[in-house]
Amino acid sequence: MTAATNPDSSFALPVLDLRGRRLGPAELKAAMPRAETTFDVASHAVEEIIGSVRSRGFEALAELAQRFDGVEQAHPKVPAEALEEALAALDPAVRAGLEESIARARTFAEAQKPADAVVPIADGATVTHKWVPVARVGLYVPGGLAVYPSSVVMNVVPALAAGVGSIALASPPQKDFGGLPHPTILAAARLLGIDEVYAIGGAQAVAAFAYGVPASDAGPALEPVDVVTGPGNVFVATAKRLVKSVVGIDAEAGTTEIAILADETASPAFVAADMISQAEHDPHAASVLVTDSAALADAVRAELAVQAAATRHAERVAQALTGPQSGIIFVDDVEQGIAVCDAYAAEHLEIHTRDAAAVAARIRNAGAIFVGDYSPVSLGDYCAGSNHVLPTSGTATFASGLNVTTFLKAVQIIDYGRAALQEVGGHIVALAQAEDLPAHGDAVSVRFRDAAAAAAPPAGR
Repeated sequence: MTAATNPDSSFALPVLDLRGRRLGPAELKAAMPRAETTFDVASHAVEEIIGSVRSRGFEALAELAQRFDGVEQAHPKVPAEALEEALAALDPAVRAGLEESIARARTFAEAQKPADAVVPIADGATVTHKWVPVARVGLYVPGGLAVYPSSVVMNVVPALAAGVGSIALASPPQKDFGGLPHPTILAAARLLGIDEVYAIGGAQAVAAFAYGVPASDAGPALEPVDVVTGPGNVFVATAKRLVKSVVGIDAEAGTTEIAILADETASPAFVAADMISQAEHDPHAASVLVTDSAALADAVRAELAVQAAATRHAERVAQALTGPQSGIIFVDDVEQGIAVCDAYAAEHLEIHTRDAAAVAARIRNAGAIFVGDYSPVSLGDYCAGSNHVLPTSGTATFASGLNVTTFLKAVQIIDYGRAALQEVGGHIVALAQAEDLPAHGDAVSVRFRDAAAAAAPPAGR
């Protein structure tokens, strides 16, 4: 993308002009604006952190808390009284907002639970696809530039709906709060009934969840989990990548991103506000406008200049909007815009076009799709009922947002009677011989050998 200035704008917004160009899928995907990948840079440091936590347990966690968070820590578990105090002190308006968010998220999560499938294959033969919750999960809630009680809701609610029996939550220790996670995080956890909360941040939290930490003089053990979920920075994402052969993960979520597909009917003020809403997360956040209207693009630039200057995190927003991961993509029409959106595979995709619902229905690749003027991404961040832990960096081409099935696994149950097995026994023997695995066939034949011998005529006849 190239930077283009506008007389109404106080900063340059990168531009990619695809008008009159017909790119193939691979070319289109390669042209999409992306932040620079930093996994390779983080890998060595994260490997060292994981190794240290595995070998030295709570001692290593205490050193890392001092190094990264500037706090003294004997044991990272948050006392029960701290959770109670945080909830008691929670602003009533924030509590009401969290309760509404929880109620809507719970309604949606409960509806996601898949039914078991019991399939009669033949007489006396059934195969069952049974959904079972994992036994224990570790949920990570980031700290950093903002406070995310909403991420507590988004992680915990689907895990509870799935029926997970043991839930642990970790969030970075905060020097300003006596080495505990932010009190709003603690209050949200207590509101949801989570009492196993740890003041552990970053890659070390993922390592502790994946491998567990044995009991020591510092305190009781932190038992390993089966699945780790939750967003975080590049170190958290890299740690999840490195432990996913040991535990399940939701995704290697990166910095937030929004794409907006808009035509000339869109409101420039709404589009600009929504781009800014995601840009305020992080200087590396991505905000991308896909449009066939030069007039709309100019109007959005003008709105960005006014709204970005007035927002609290103006400097951060300006950095994000002018970075290589953000900008305006010009297309010939909405049809080409749909192709661009599928190639970009945004974490959040807003549709501001004529007949927005019909356009949204044609999108294949997105973490979540927000339809029309009154479904902004911030609705999904808090109170839509949907989940805001979503795939980033183009992984929405194959990955889904956090949901109930993240915390479930499918077990197949095979129940055949004697006659049902005998019906396919010859096929099994033939296939086993074809694969040069004769013992597989013998494992079936042995079950009928006595019966075959008994049915054979006496020798000499």
